[in-house]
Amino acid sequence: MIRYRVLLALGTMGLSINMARPALAQSNIIFSMVRSSTAVTAGCIPNAKGRVTIHPLGPVETMHVEVTGLPSNTGFDFFVIQVPDKPFGMAWYQGDIQTDSHGTGVGDFVGRFSVETFIVAPGTAPAPNTFPNPPFPDATSNPATNPIQMYHLGLWFNRPSDAAAAGCPNTETPFNGTHTAGVQALSTHNFPQLNGPLIQVH
Repeated sequence: MIRYRVLLALGTMGLSINMARPALAQSNIIFSMVRSSTAVTAGCIPNAKGRVTIHPLGPVETMHVEVTGLPSNTGFDFFVIQVPDKPFGMAWYQGDIQTDSHGTGVGDFVGRFSVETFIVAPGTAPAPNTFPNPPFPDATSNPATNPIQMYHLGLWFNRPSDAAAAGCPNTETPFNGTHTAGVQALSTHNFPQLNGPLIQVH
């Protein structure tokens, strides 16, 4: 009887452990980022490129971003975006990437980076006016919208002066934490506008 109880307990424990394990992850999805349309038109950062690896974990994905050929010791801002070129559509700030003395940078992010990546606003509501200064002051309310799928990625210079030093336009954009960024450096415009690379991840 004691032996039976021990075996039953061990069997139940093993069942619990197996049930707690996540589902088997898919294979990694790997794709490239290329110079933005702005950089190509300006003829700047000619050797810049990126490599993105998405690792599905079931409930979330990890995104590993490697960039090379950029100005050294420079800050950049990484976004998930609706379309890869202007006007970009909806976008959200995913994080920062800082290059080293060789112009190489790495970013690691955890989130929902898949065919299910979307933004939604069922209704209009008030929003904090944290950064009120022009030319890109905070909106004090949001527009209502149905779900919008977002499958593209973009990388922006953190400062217009850094972009200008690299020979790119000295244009201010809202793509950093204080809405004072430079121009887009890299994007996924090597993929179709409505079929960005994140749509590959299921």
